[in-house]
Amino acid sequence: MRSQNEIGNSRTTKAPAAAAPAVSRRSVLKGSTAAMGAAATFAAMGTNFAWAQVSEEIKVGLIGCGGRGSGAAVNIMEAAGIVKQGVKIHACADAFASQTKRIQDKYKIEAKNVFAGLDAYKELVASDIELVIMATPPGFRPIHFAAAIDAGKHVFFEKPVASDIWGVREVIAAGKRAQEKKLAAVTGTQRRHQTNYNQAIEQIHAGAIGDVTHMSVYWNGQDIWFRQPEPGMTAMEEQVHNWYHHIWLSGDQICEQHIHNLDIANWVMNGHPISALGLGGRQVRDAMGQKPGEIWDHFGIEYEYANGARVLSQCRHWPKSDSNVSEYAIGSKGTFSGNDGTTSLTIGGKKQTFKSERSGYVQEHVDMINSIKAGKPLNEAQRVAESTLTAIIGRTSAYTGKKVMWDWAMNESKQRLVPENISKDAEPPKVVVPQPGVTPLV
Repeated sequence: MRSQNEIGNSRTTKAPAAAAPAVSRRSVLKGSTAAMGAAATFAAMGTNFAWAQVSEEIKVGLIGCGGRGSGAAVNIMEAAGIVKQGVKIHACADAFASQTKRIQDKYKIEAKNVFAGLDAYKELVASDIELVIMATPPGFRPIHFAAAIDAGKHVFFEKPVASDIWGVREVIAAGKRAQEKKLAAVTGTQRRHQTNYNQAIEQIHAGAIGDVTHMSVYWNGQDIWFRQPEPGMTAMEEQVHNWYHHIWLSGDQICEQHIHNLDIANWVMNGHPISALGLGGRQVRDAMGQKPGEIWDHFGIEYEYANGARVLSQCRHWPKSDSNVSEYAIGSKGTFSGNDGTTSLTIGGKKQTFKSERSGYVQEHVDMINSIKAGKPLNEAQRVAESTLTAIIGRTSAYTGKKVMWDWAMNESKQRLVPENISKDAEPPKVVVPQPGVTPLV
């Protein structure tokens, strides 16, 4: 699917912990007033901003040439046709040269703009591209995002945006630099760009189902891919090749996939949780013989929000099991139900259903391009960093058997899973399956 790379300079900063407000009419009206004020400021400034100037044909660089990277390239090209903006896949990079070839051939990329290796991202962001698509394993995203922003490039990067708490802080810090530089930072939380979710959650925030007191969110799927090492690979390359099965690279399933549903929970609740208490395990993976990795195959987390509401989170990878990827909320006046295709509100026994007008995978690129052209580049870094941390504190609680507080994680935790040296011949992290009572809370 995706690919990799090497650590840059560390800019770890403590991010202030923000309280997660309850879902109420008062908080929504306050937020709406702030949004209208920002809109008025942009209107007064006009749209002819220097930072919005891009080529008539935007030069795009792709880091990570696997399945999601290939898909994102197709998505941005489709979006370009919708908004009548020229876009060219101008450069590509991947840890493995074999991955870059199909992208190079498909988009007729010049050989000088094709880069391979664990530090290939450095050459790509230093080239004459204007926008970077990042579809590498989550552990690399804080590094690549910071490098691209520091190089003055607009960014689209996949979710989650980190695999550890150190990475979350790096993304928040780089996101602030993107804001200062007026650079787009759009993430692959496509539900945020789908009309079915936007229309339903806008009504929730306006009080349609009353105060939200409980949510249940699910990503229950069947098994995932597992790759055997290829001849000649170093130990580091083996882990990168089989990245989903290593926590420092993928963040585990709760982070890599379930973040979509946790992001919806934060959206509905108008903020992040204040704590997480979780459990889980790995018995199915071990029974299937997937011992080279250390990720678990199921999690169950209870999140508490500032208004006392609870969100029950459930995700798993179990073969031959029922699948469920959805969200459900209970309010004092009604309920909300959501999945990738449709959402609905049920109030007083009457059900209102919403459908998407366009694929969120395409719409997120439409919104990004339009924001750049208008001189009002979208910046989603803080929001998706908080959703990523939501997943991480749940995972950390399950691994350690401890309740994990948001403020502690954001401001005090020393958790860093990504090694400082990710070169080809470097020693990768040891494969140790987390075990409650043994795995420390750091």
